[in-house]
Amino acid sequence: MKLSARNQLKGKVIDIKTGAVNSIVTLDIGGGNIIVSTISCSAVEELGLEVGSDAYAVIKATNVMVGIDE
Repeated sequence: MKLSARNQLKGKVIDIKTGAVNSIVTLDIGGGNIIVSTISCSAVEELGLEVGSDAYAVIKATNVMVGIDE
């Protein structure tokens, strides 16, 4: 797989919550870090995702917000 996105984080699917249209997929990318993504149910099916599968979180963003506690 070749992509222009530079932020490609390999992980393991640890949870999939399926809704009517979208699913929430949770990836463990190691070091105690978790990434959660909402994707279509059809994408979950097409990718063959299931708990225990290896997958990549691919992040392509032109803006990243940063915040602090008050």
